[in-house]
Amino acid sequence: QSHPEHLISKVRVNTQAVLKRAQHIQGQKIPKKQWQAAWLLKAVTCIDLTTLAGDDTPSNVHRLCMKAIQPIRYDLLKKIDMHSKGITTAAVCVYPSRVADAVTSLKAANSSLPVASVATGFPAGQTPLKTRLEEVRMAVADGATEIDIVINRTLALTGQWEAMYDEICSFREACGDAHMKTILAIGELGTFTNVYKASLVAMMAGSDFIKTSTGKEAVNATYSVAIVMVRAIRDYFLRTGHKVGFKPAGGIRTAQESLLWLTLIKEELGNDWLCPLLFRLGASSLLADIERQIYHHVTGQYAAYHELPMA
Repeated sequence: QSHPEHLISKVRVNTQAVLKRAQHIQGQKIPKKQWQAAWLLKAVTCIDLTTLAGDDTPSNVHRLCMKAIQPIRYDLLKKIDMHSKGITTAAVCVYPSRVADAVTSLKAANSSLPVASVATGFPAGQTPLKTRLEEVRMAVADGATEIDIVINRTLALTGQWEAMYDEICSFREACGDAHMKTILAIGELGTFTNVYKASLVAMMAGSDFIKTSTGKEAVNATYSVAIVMVRAIRDYFLRTGHKVGFKPAGGIRTAQESLLWLTLIKEELGNDWLCPLLFRLGASSLLADIERQIYHHVTGQYAAYHELPMA
């Protein structure tokens, strides 16, 4: 880990090139037929199944956990001989106050699925550093093994990269052994250049993942911003030999989109990144659509929504 200033000041992103590349990715052919079912199951294993609502209760967190453990109906998996492959989502993701509920539900179900918690004054990050750090520590103490922190966008927008680096380092320390995903809230960073700089600073400060959005901003995961972030990941890897993961989040709702995200990762970062260790999809309603598509693949018909309940 080195200090960011000298690297950061030189960064410039070519906007036209990024937009052109994003268009290319969106025009990609996605896998057909039996390949498609396989890719969709791959997407399922990369989902951080998320609920971040003011009305979360122990019972809907419990339902979320049960769905994460058995994301696709058993009979559907059996028909394509995937029932014994242990397909689960990558993790469940909740607010700090709901971590204990999720841990309890998963333990009762004898599951080792990781619980991720958002923290650091999610979604705006506009709370005192002291309480942001305390939030991380409490979530970890309650059993979260992954923490999705938010950066302080004010520091990024005012060019205080050193201060941002120091803050993220202190979050890293507070996480202890928990994995840290750093949310850039790209819809609030203004420019591609800022997105690249923030990505670099987050990685230098020890992030295990960089994540696009909280899902609460007006602009969430877009392909163009993703390209800037994954190029930063690639450059960082080439410079240091260290692989950092990528997590798009916010507004990812269709099976089709999840395939495009996998395609983007495969094209930009290669197959090494196509696993839950280095790629996550932050989503809540996405899983239902993937299950519908797999139902269609298996039965040739589309399910009525009530046939594939949340859990």
